[in-house]
Amino acid sequence: MIKIEHLVKNYGSNCAVDDISFEVKKGEIVGFLGPNGAGKSTTMNILTGYLSSTTGIVEVAGVNVLDNPMEAKKHIGYLPEQPPLYLDMTVEEYLIFCYNLKDCKLNRTKHLEEICEVVKIKDVYKRLIKNLSKGYRQRVGIAQALIGNPEIIIFDEPTVGLDPKQIIEVRNLLRNLGRDHTVILSTHILQEVQAVCDRIIIINKGKIVADEQTENITRVVESNRRFQLKICGPQKEVLAALKSKPGILHAELLSGRDGDAYTFLIESEVGVDVRKSLFYTLAEKNWPLIGMEALGMSLEDIFVAIVDQTESSGRYGYERKGGQRAPRRVRAEHEVAKTIAEKKKGGAEEEFSALFSDDDEK
Repeated sequence: MIKIEHLVKNYGSNCAVDDISFEVKKGEIVGFLGPNGAGKSTTMNILTGYLSSTTGIVEVAGVNVLDNPMEAKKHIGYLPEQPPLYLDMTVEEYLIFCYNLKDCKLNRTKHLEEICEVVKIKDVYKRLIKNLSKGYRQRVGIAQALIGNPEIIIFDEPTVGLDPKQIIEVRNLLRNLGRDHTVILSTHILQEVQAVCDRIIIINKGKIVADEQTENITRVVESNRRFQLKICGPQKEVLAALKSKPGILHAELLSGRDGDAYTFLIESEVGVDVRKSLFYTLAEKNWPLIGMEALGMSLEDIFVAIVDQTESSGRYGYERKGGQRAPRRVRAEHEVAKTIAEKKKGGAEEEFSALFSDDDEK
């Protein structure tokens, strides 16, 4: 449904989007992430025909946006970060205005009623927009994006200003839209991306630095391994054995005790799986291992790690060869993992103690 090839956008000497390429298939919900100034909004503005590109090809439903912008826009519903509302209109007047502006052919009364039901604004339908709360204004903005039942829906920070209940409702709406529409979601709320999106694209300095399915995004730092262990044995001797074990980068005692078992946290070296050898070592010493839990990284950790790594190394871009990650990308992932491991090693005691308090152990 969306095809972007070698897209470049320059503002004078500043390159906001630097030769990016990606495709989005029908029915995909894609999270578009990046720090402020990364090029997210510029890319979406080009995709919607609001801005022209410097070079590159952008196609929407097979229509070239630059060659035929009006036709391309018929396939798109767009909610910018600041909803384009006319405050002196009522919600009803505004939605009718958008309906006419889009030259929608669906039954107007029925179509607008269905949209208002979906976004929960029926109770403010006759009210002036300027008298609505920020959350209701945001929902009115979502409603205008849905008019005409577009095939592609682009949301830029759709849950800004919404309360927790409304955020859950919008997330459910996005999931439902993904069944029959292609959705691009740009947000800074990473939990939202994990909850809703099938795929995550991370952009930084105008370059795509990660493009993975949501469940596979942790592969970016797959070599960084942390485990929480519960071991029955003398506390000091067990900790000393863990610290001296080849392949273990860091080990520490965590607060909390379960009978004669102590809880430890270990972190392995990059590319080293210590689980089997650790099991045999503990068995030889007659120290029962009664619990082992792999501690994955949060999306926040991954996002920060990727952005920090690309900025520190000065290397940007995401490569694929035959659907697999290219060797340069694999090396970059290992570097990200190593960087995180080194940071943890330097200040791990305070950080991990904060992560696993007494309450966590209980």
